Amino acid sequence: MRVTSGSYYNNIYGENNKLNKQLFDVNKQIASGLKIQYAHEDPNIFIDTLRLDDEITTLSQVKNSAQSAYKMSTQTDTTIGAIVKTLESMKVKMVNAANDAHSDTSIQAIAKELRGLQNHLLTLANTSIGGQYLFSGTATSVKPIGTDGTYQGNDKNLEAFLGSGIKQKYNISGSQLFLGDESKINRTISANVPQMSLNNLYPDIMQDSTLSRDNSQEIYITAESTIRDLMGDTDADATTSFTPHFYIQGTKSNGTTFKTHIDSLSMNASVDDLLTAIKNEYGSTQVNVSLNAHGQIEIVDKQAGSSKLDFHMVGAVDFDNTNAGDTADILDSIYGANVGNIDNLQLGTIDFETAAITTPGLYIKEFTKSGFDTPSSVSNTIEGINYDRTNFAQNGAKLLSSISQIDKTTNNYATSKSKLVDIAGVSTLDAQQLIIEGVDISGAAFTAQIDFATAGSTFSLDGGTTNFSIFNTNSTSRSAVDADEMTYQQLLDVVNMAMSGNLPSANTDIAYDAAITASNIQSSTTLDYAGKVVFEDKNNPITGASLSIYDTNSADYSVTIGSALTFNANSAISKRDPKTDFFTEIEETIRSVEQGKKYSDGTNSNDPRNLGIQNAIQKMDDLSDHVSRLQTEVGSYSQVLQASTDRTDMLLISTKTLQSDVIDTDIAESQLKLQQLSLNYQALLSNISKVSKLSLVNYL
Repeated sequence: MRVTSGSYYNNIYGENNKLNKQLFDVNKQIASGLKIQYAHEDPNIFIDTLRLDDEITTLSQVKNSAQSAYKMSTQTDTTIGAIVKTLESMKVKMVNAANDAHSDTSIQAIAKELRGLQNHLLTLANTSIGGQYLFSGTATSVKPIGTDGTYQGNDKNLEAFLGSGIKQKYNISGSQLFLGDESKINRTISANVPQMSLNNLYPDIMQDSTLSRDNSQEIYITAESTIRDLMGDTDADATTSFTPHFYIQGTKSNGTTFKTHIDSLSMNASVDDLLTAIKNEYGSTQVNVSLNAHGQIEIVDKQAGSSKLDFHMVGAVDFDNTNAGDTADILDSIYGANVGNIDNLQLGTIDFETAAITTPGLYIKEFTKSGFDTPSSVSNTIEGINYDRTNFAQNGAKLLSSISQIDKTTNNYATSKSKLVDIAGVSTLDAQQLIIEGVDISGAAFTAQIDFATAGSTFSLDGGTTNFSIFNTNSTSRSAVDADEMTYQQLLDVVNMAMSGNLPSANTDIAYDAAITASNIQSSTTLDYAGKVVFEDKNNPITGASLSIYDTNSADYSVTIGSALTFNANSAISKRDPKTDFFTEIEETIRSVEQGKKYSDGTNSNDPRNLGIQNAIQKMDDLSDHVSRLQTEVGSYSQVLQASTDRTDMLLISTKTLQSDVIDTDIAESQLKLQQLSLNYQALLSNISKVSKLSLVNYL
């Protein structure tokens, strides 16, 4: 075979270029530390490198997110811990204040210390880190607690990104901390009028006429006391024929309302028999009923986590045996057209001696007092008789209701979008009626009535001939709303129109909407964070308006169904409740010390619904338990975030190691390869040199 000089040159040139390229590539890998510089050099390595780069970026984001969240959660943990310690300090001072040995001066000194701790709690509640408030939910730029102690943030959770589809909550919102629920707490309510044994207060009447009133003793009623001890008698003869009557109205554990009349007990029955009768009305398996140390009836809801239980009771006995009929029995025919009306008892007196001796007649025993005014149509001579026909409390330009609207199923506070029937104490609102009575912002007295109906709900004012439809919100077909579809917003609109004096000019949806718009300029009626109705007069800093909303059958005991809806009531006070209202409860606690109230006492006209120091201590325990539980919860978030950070660090190291194996040059291997290629190149050059020296002349 003949080897031409051209083929020889091509072979030499090709091998030389090949080795030069290999040497260049190895030198480039050694210099850059990377196996490839461009995708075309090795697509497989390039694809694996991109995939691992993406994983490292994601892991870095997870690490940064977890670290940032951990910083906030640990600060939250620390702050909540400080709140727990402050509450413990407050409880110590409360227990100290409950000691009878303290003078008024020392009690006020304790109250001032409590005010200082309250301010510290406000400071802790408004803690921020890096310009972000800890307890505002996702509204981290909003100060969570206002100067009036109300929560201003939202109830949403801050979440850290911990991987694809994985998020971790890391905050405790103010809604959860200051307004949260405790599902394991049993609502406990109590009458607030202390009950003493009349037998011991009036020994000259009930024991022996020869005894002096100076021998009287203030002994509280117990379960072993007799109804005679509680309701009294006209003489020392214990075999009295007087019949005691007790009228009860309230709300059961399941949210249904009721009214009942207990007249089956004799004067010689025990108070425990009365407590059993009350228990049976609520459902013997649903509640526990007892007396506290001050003779006040207490009811404990056996259904933990429910906030609906309510109670009102008034007792009556007719000490006049000369009259026909029993004036203490409002169902007695002597009342004619007013039979069954609880206001019949307003003819009596709460003064035992007057009713029993001076002018024998109707004696009334009050069990709850709240200091509420009543609308002009409601008699209030004896406050304890009236349940929910009461005026909202006035505070500056606002009128505030006392009863939270609570969903029967979820136990959540009602909002403007909630349906009335979901809160109502009846299964349907069809054929029910509400009275809205008061004085509007211009000073004019009014009475409005809402008639609920499945065919369409309406309202009228002052017995007017026009029944205005309460229109639904359907954008395509406006008509009067079905009773069971009516929302709180529609009720609030009606109240606001009545309170501002703006009624529809005609019974049309356009006129209805125009009246709502006009009323909103002058006033507002809303539900606050606790589901309570709040009316605000926008024209006057101190409103002269008044407002009461009640069921038309509220006073009628000829029916056993209670008020369908209750907004403001002279009912039992709440000692314990699953729902937390942190700063409101703190404020009430401090007021009990400032007023020197050891226990609840509705007969004291100064803040009659105040719990008193002893009950406030229990509230403080519940608050501490609630906050401590949340501290444990946020501590668990911190642990999860720390574990996520540690795990992410390990994954980053592992992924970067794998990436290094894929893309990074093995320097030792490359150096060896460089040496081999260099030897090969030198050998090539040597061969080329030898071959180039070959000639036929050498073989001639």
